[in-house]
Amino acid sequence: MDALSGVSLQDRAAVIEETLVLADLHVGQAATAVELPVGAGEAMAERLKTLTAAVDPTVVVVAGDLLHSFQGVPEGVSQTLGVLREVVHEADAELIVIPGNHDTLLDAIWDGQTTPAYRIGETVVTHGHVDPEQPAERYVIGHDHPAITIEGNRRPCYLAGDAVYQDADVLMLPSFNELVAGVPVNNLTGGEFLSPLVTDPDAFAPVVRDDETDETLVFPPLDEFRHRL
Repeated sequence: MDALSGVSLQDRAAVIEETLVLADLHVGQAATAVELPVGAGEAMAERLKTLTAAVDPTVVVVAGDLLHSFQGVPEGVSQTLGVLREVVHEADAELIVIPGNHDTLLDAIWDGQTTPAYRIGETVVTHGHVDPEQPAERYVIGHDHPAITIEGNRRPCYLAGDAVYQDADVLMLPSFNELVAGVPVNNLTGGEFLSPLVTDPDAFAPVVRDDETDETLVFPPLDEFRHRL
C-alpha cells in the first residue's frame, strides 16, 4: 500500500525516514482531576526510550493530544512531560509537538517547540481533527484511536488508505497510551469517525503490529474484511 510505503511500524508508533511519530499520548487521561496511576508515566517513558534506542531518530513528533485534560492539569502530568522530554534529549533527538484538540492547556506547562503540522518530504504529519492546510501526498494522523476486535479481542490498530483524502494517502496511528483501549472500527461508518480525513472507512485497511513476533499484519480494506470479523 502507498500509505505504508517507507514506513516502519513499532509499538503504536511509526518511523518515516529519521522521524519517530507518536500520537495521542493523552498524558493525564486516567487522572481526571486526580493524579496519574502509579507507574503510568514511567511505563510510557520506558517504551519511548526503547523506541528511540531501536530506531535512533533525529526527530520525535507527537501528532496531537499530548495532554488529555480540558479543565486543569492533573498532578503528575508536568513530571511525566519532563521525563518524556529527557528521554528524547538523551537520544540526541529533537522533540516537536503538534497540538491536538485535547491540548488546550498545553501552553501552560509546555515551553518546547510546537507546530500545526510537520512535513517529511511529501508526507505531512498532523493531528487530524481538522482539515490540513498543507497539501501532501500522504497524511499521518491520530485523533480517532483506532482499534479492531477480532474473535472478541480488542487490539490497537493502524488504518491505512490509498488516495482516500483529496487523492492523498492517509495513515492513522493508534493512541500511544496503553491505557487507551481504542475505538473498534469494525462497524464504524464515515459519519462516526471524528477525523475529517476519514470519509470512507471502507477504503481503509486495518494494520495490526505484533511486537512480540515482530510481525506487521496488513488486513484487507474494511469493506472486504468486515464480514470475517
